[in-house]
Amino acid sequence: MTDTADRSGPLAPTPSQTIGPFFGHALPFPGGARIAPDGHPDAVALHGQVRDGAGAPVPDALLEFWQAGPDGRPPGAPGSLRRDQSTGALLGRDGAVFTGFGRVPTDADGRYAVRTLPPAAPAGRPAAAPHLALCVHARGLLHHLFTRVYFPEHTAALAADPLLAGLPQERAATLVARPDGPGRYRFDVQLQQPADGGCEETVFLAFR
Repeated sequence: MTDTADRSGPLAPTPSQTIGPFFGHALPFPGGARIAPDGHPDAVALHGQVRDGAGAPVPDALLEFWQAGPDGRPPGAPGSLRRDQSTGALLGRDGAVFTGFGRVPTDADGRYAVRTLPPAAPAGRPAAAPHLALCVHARGLLHHLFTRVYFPEHTAALAADPLLAGLPQERAATLVARPDGPGRYRFDVQLQQPADGGCEETVFLAFR
């Protein structure tokens, strides 16, 4: 049989080529921003804003966080995406188990907020400073972006971290959250360098 289909036109986009915005319709889940168990005394708040290359807020971005626990180990515990066994409805978190994973959309002003437990240095990687791994999905991005969120009080660990040590100081600073009150930190995500040079583009990582 001869294939007579016309293959001269463009191929249909695959999911990784689809720009959106559509992230807020199905991917967020109940309690996605509450990474720390409810009422945990050591919980901290991390908040910020996602901005595009013009400095405008991105209102339909989706941020995913992964982290080690206070003991430096990935929790590996289920509990983030629970479903009702009868109806299949998404129930979200149980409020008691720390899974080390969070997913949160930005609001109309491009802002987000999560509550989590302070991570320790990843087990088996003594040179790495405590951090959160962050994946950013947003309109206009053909592929999601990866970065990290470090915490400023780990001064010695930040100086020794291999990733930060390999960056110019002003670029490394884009990966360090800023204190914003007791138990609060701010971390903004700048998707591109603004034309006026007013803000530094966040450092994003490439995995090989």
